[in-house]
Amino acid sequence: MWWFRATVAPAQARVQSHGQSQLAPGLRRVDPFARRSAIGRLAAVLGLAGGLVACGFRLRGSQSLPFATLFLGFPPNSPLGAELSRNIQAGTGTRVVADRRQAEAVLEMLGEQREREVLAVDAQGRTREYRLRLRLTFRVHDGKGNEFVPPGEIVVSRDLAFNEAQVLAREAEEALLLREMQTDAVQQMLRRIAAARPPAR
Repeated sequence: MWWFRATVAPAQARVQSHGQSQLAPGLRRVDPFARRSAIGRLAAVLGLAGGLVACGFRLRGSQSLPFATLFLGFPPNSPLGAELSRNIQAGTGTRVVADRRQAEAVLEMLGEQREREVLAVDAQGRTREYRLRLRLTFRVHDGKGNEFVPPGEIVVSRDLAFNEAQVLAREAEEALLLREMQTDAVQQMLRRIAAARPPAR
């Protein structure tokens, strides 16, 4: 949320005359209601823009992929596949199709691993910090043996402090970090795909 604080004019800008406050020459009084209204409109616009950026929204056509249609080879109901599909259809001119035979390119998932590594323990041997890691391996090809994006790996990680007295809070924070990592991985995949060149024929 955006917060604004109106700037107060210095005391030197006012001249006292007959017990009433007047503005110094060259200055004009600003209607406080108009000022609050303008600030409110600005806050609404910035809040909307911030929300769109946070959810990964991009205007259609703001990113160009080297093919018109794409098949996403994710398992059914994959959250990662669903987010990638939304980003492609909202932020590019490429259309995601359900039949790989109708696609100019196929994104093939070669591996998806979610890992948790212990980083620190206390004197009693209890875990105090984890590292969460999302590891993805994928390639993009035309279905005929020609590569748009050769097999490659994307690794995203986040560190998470742990306190057994706050298990519920830790679980909520972990779920939030995993969603953030997924969004980060999707954006990295999109950048790699956008940088690809059509395969040589």
